[in-house]
Amino acid sequence: MLKTTLEQWRMFKAVVDNGGFSQAADAIHKSQSTVHHAVHKLEESLDLKLLQVQGRKAQLTEAGELMLRRANYLLDEAAKIESIADSLGAGEETKLSIGVDQVVPHEYLYEALDRVSEEFPLVRIELTETALSGANELLEKGKIDLALAPIPLENGFYEELLPIEFIAVAASDHPLHQSQQKLTHEDLKSCRQIVVRDSALESSRDEGWLGANQRWTVSHMRTSIDMVAKGLGFAWLPKKHIDHLLDNGTLKPLNLTQGMNRQTKIYLLIKDADKLGPVARSLIAQLRLLSD
Repeated sequence: MLKTTLEQWRMFKAVVDNGGFSQAADAIHKSQSTVHHAVHKLEESLDLKLLQVQGRKAQLTEAGELMLRRANYLLDEAAKIESIADSLGAGEETKLSIGVDQVVPHEYLYEALDRVSEEFPLVRIELTETALSGANELLEKGKIDLALAPIPLENGFYEELLPIEFIAVAASDHPLHQSQQKLTHEDLKSCRQIVVRDSALESSRDEGWLGANQRWTVSHMRTSIDMVAKGLGFAWLPKKHIDHLLDNGTLKPLNLTQGMNRQTKIYLLIKDADKLGPVARSLIAQLRLLSD
């Protein structure tokens, strides 16, 4: 059986925050006697002196300082519980799971998530970074609520959001840049290509040109960019992710006769729109807004 109540702690905190019993009573719209009685019962129940009155001002004792820190945490958690209950009552999700392909521009994603978080600060966001058909597989299995991916959904809703430009590059000192002639795909075959593996486990697929005799396959786009920047091979990489490396000369576009640039699209994928709550719908609205 608890000796104290949340209301007693709330009134104790109000006295501290407002500097006295009278001021606290005005702030929380209670009578001064009610506030005084609550704090007195709190001290009595704990057998601790929490406040000492000097003149017209109530000051914390050493024990009071310690208990206030714990009370602040307690009151914050209580407020969160009530907020979550309100969200559940309004049909809001407590968690949103999103599959995001690694080629999606970071700034685009972060801006959308930040805006949603301002509107729904208590919702937990879970991101799963995927490649190629990985997000589609997670969505089909019901492990995520929605996805941003480059492959349309076969069974469900999909909507084009934004284009992604890939560019063939290698490190600035890579042998492929030494030729004075434009390069063909035959020239690339003798060099190492860095490719990103499809993250789907059951229905993986290959995309793009994969004609090199030497090939290193990695599981994340960041690894591919790092390897290419270190001169370990060439790759078609999303331009938005490597603009800074192109600008500082770390990477250079390959001088190809054709196919230096490739275009793909990022789609919004939804398996069952009727199951989406207000948080997911808010995110979708922000993604659409930012893609215009």
